[in-house]
Amino acid sequence: MSKPNPLPGEIIAVCGSEAKGTPKQDRGLGEFIAGRGLAGDAHAGAWHRQVSLLSWDKIEAFRARGAQVVDGAFGENLIVAGIDFKSLPVGTRFRCNDVLLELTQVGKECHHGCVIFQTMGDCIMPREGVFCRVLHGGAIRAGDILEIVE
Repeated sequence: MSKPNPLPGEIIAVCGSEAKGTPKQDRGLGEFIAGRGLAGDAHAGAWHRQVSLLSWDKIEAFRARGAQVVDGAFGENLIVAGIDFKSLPVGTRFRCNDVLLELTQVGKECHHGCVIFQTMGDCIMPREGVFCRVLHGGAIRAGDILEIVE
């Protein structure tokens, strides 16, 4: 949820769910597996959308509009402060500890049946969320720093 003055790139939440179609829960810590995604997450697999990222700043702005959403409600695996993900090109790489991610997709098509869209008439994940594949695995926990690799 809300955190006062996070650092740029700070991991606010690490979220996963065991079944598709269910909200992700903040685990606080996750093991990321190269070529798969977040261990134990239903969306992990050998495809281009292994891990989803969403900006904490965008979530906070959405909450300010009246949305009552918990961390993981958009289906995001990592909530990160201070990075405008949608402005970055496909191919951008991120490092957090030993984990190396590569941006593979910006945004996604929305299925207007989601609870957030039904309640708010809008959902930020389709335009603000991004997807990555895991190039090198390791652990990420809330409070760690995600950096853009130049």
